[in-house]
Amino acid sequence: MLRLRFEDSSRATRSYTLNEATAHTQTILVTARELLADAMPLIERQGITLLGLTLGNLENDDAVQLALPLDRRRAIDSTIDDVRDRFGSAAITRAVLLGRSEGFSPPLLPD
Repeated sequence: MLRLRFEDSSRATRSYTLNEATAHTQTILVTARELLADAMPLIERQGITLLGLTLGNLENDDAVQLALPLDRRRAIDSTIDDVRDRFGSAAITRAVLLGRSEGFSPPLLPD
């Protein structure tokens, strides 16, 4: 779903449902671009202050939640440590922390 808010604070949405579920980035990107292209005349007339893209109905009744095998946890932790050693402590972070100030960071001692 494409969400639009215009300079006069009015809003509009445009949506499209694919025929089958996909995790293919290119398919999602093409669909989003088509929705935006269809909305361009309205955007050009009214000006835009917000543009949002929402993906929905991603759930499947037959889907199963996959769990990370616990025996692989050490390998993942080791890989993350290797990446941080090579590229710095900010090379891997939680997505929720992107764009936030790093603030105070205590020095880390080697193992």
